[in-house]
Amino acid sequence: MPDTSVVAAGPVPIEESATLIAAEKVSGTPVFDLEGNSLGHVETVMLDKRAGRVAYAVLAFGGFLGFGEKLYPLPWSVLTYDVALGGYRVGLDKAKLESGPSFTAAEAPDWGDRAWGERLHTHYGQRPYWEGLLI
Repeated sequence: MPDTSVVAAGPVPIEESATLIAAEKVSGTPVFDLEGNSLGHVETVMLDKRAGRVAYAVLAFGGFLGFGEKLYPLPWSVLTYDVALGGYRVGLDKAKLESGPSFTAAEAPDWGDRAWGERLHTHYGQRPYWEGLLI
């Protein structure tokens, strides 16, 4: 019988290109408004498993030293990478973010709730990422 065991060889090297980045490298990336003011950082990204695309970036900001920090899911479509800043720009200000859907680490939303997703996309003036997908 052939040996089907898997041998762990250490971490997989992830090289970044001009157009691709590993999800683990997106976490921690700063997010700025259009004027270059810091709004926070990407805590994580949420991937649509069936469609194979990024659905949301979860922005972390507020609080002090991580305490009281709120998490704001943003449609991935509102982020644009800015090479000069080394982070993402969004056409939003803090007031727009603070009035949008948010949660804390202890109270995650129901990511599968399409009504919630539609409200989120409407708040940011974006078309839901799943529209037009064959899933």
